[in-house]
Amino acid sequence: MTRSAVPPVAMQARDGCSVLGERVAGLCFGDLGTDVRVCAAQCVLDGLGVGIAAAGEPAVGAVRSVVLADGGRGTARLWGTSELAPARDAALVNGTAAHALDFDDVSPAMGGHPTVPVLPAALALAEELGTGGPELVTALVAGMETEIRVGAALGTAHYRRGFHTTATAGTLGAAAAAARLLRLSADRTATALGIAATHAAGLKSMFGTMCKPLHAGKAAAAGILSARLAAAGFDSARGALEGEQGLLRTLSDAPEPAALHTPFGDPWHVTGVLFKYHASCYLTHASIEAALAVREQGLDPSAVDTAEILISPDHIGVCDIPEPRTGLEGKFSVRFATALALATGRTDESAFTDAGVSDPGLSGLRERVVTVSSDRLDRYQARVTVRDRAGRTWRAEADAGTPSWTRSPVEQSARLAAKFDALVAPVLGPHRASALRERLLADPGDPPSAAELAALTGPGAAR
Repeated sequence: MTRSAVPPVAMQARDGCSVLGERVAGLCFGDLGTDVRVCAAQCVLDGLGVGIAAAGEPAVGAVRSVVLADGGRGTARLWGTSELAPARDAALVNGTAAHALDFDDVSPAMGGHPTVPVLPAALALAEELGTGGPELVTALVAGMETEIRVGAALGTAHYRRGFHTTATAGTLGAAAAAARLLRLSADRTATALGIAATHAAGLKSMFGTMCKPLHAGKAAAAGILSARLAAAGFDSARGALEGEQGLLRTLSDAPEPAALHTPFGDPWHVTGVLFKYHASCYLTHASIEAALAVREQGLDPSAVDTAEILISPDHIGVCDIPEPRTGLEGKFSVRFATALALATGRTDESAFTDAGVSDPGLSGLRERVVTVSSDRLDRYQARVTVRDRAGRTWRAEADAGTPSWTRSPVEQSARLAAKFDALVAPVLGPHRASALRERLLADPGDPPSAAELAALTGPGAAR
């Protein structure tokens, strides 16, 4: 009798929820190399920085007021304040805050923002559970590695179809982190991921509104709910990801399910996270960098006649608001962001204001900026060509698609620390901001516990 060959699909016969559930439940702090631990600490630093800085944003204030009006003091810190809330409510508020400035990190593999759905869920639940530093970092990495794989499996077609991957894949990442903190079995973790899959939602049509940061908060809160329901015996469909009417086929025209099955560490996606140094949509960053390079060549901004930006078609429907009316919309206008960089050389949070987008000088320069899309460019590449009134031409190009380190992620710590201090010191004061930064970056082998972080993320003792 001839033995038949095993079909290639047999390697993926087990459903993605089960595979990811095993990897999440089995992950240990000792599995994480130094680079992974350093990058995880940097994600925490950056996520807390942008979240604390946004504590006073209207969107965050609105969500916080609703949560506090519902009552229930809870045990989890609302970042940048002295208030406490139940873990799920804190995750909703802090997730919204972490994405409110649109100054948070990006994963090219995921096609979204990896830290903001996961960190708020992990830290809020860890505070409630009294979790130590190594367990918290392990859960954070488990969540980020899960959501990035789900985002990659959804593929670029998911995003182009109109879904916000931070909201959809992020819900599963938050669930994975929460399941790890609750020490759920592999089977129960798989169930939590299935529950999270039916929560996953978020529309790109909301970009430029308060609903975009709410996506991250909702994903964080739904992740905690999903894990807790799984712990309580709730069930879900194991075809939640790859089934006929599962997440991948329902929300993507061209899913790539093989991405779900790549082992943790092959690769570690957390080491490829890209951090923002401009307070706008990440797809504007290459254009900003190219514009800054043109400015450094000696261009007189007041002499600009026309400016052309060559960008990927991926920008269309994401950061192409032609005439932004608010600072928030300005973050999603590559024309405004480029004009801002050319005119001022400043693209930090204070530059994207309602007054800025309506400034006659900036809006006049924005009107002279033209965008041209090209399939030859990657989504994180841009070329800027400026012509001045004297007939001279200035050119530069940039690629924002790779991490800002080569040999070790420690190389980017100084720049992230400067960003953190600028964001957090005005809210918590220089001393507390410095203490939080130093503790996070001190020793990747000895990460701070949830209680330590909670004590430093508000203006004073909350308990």
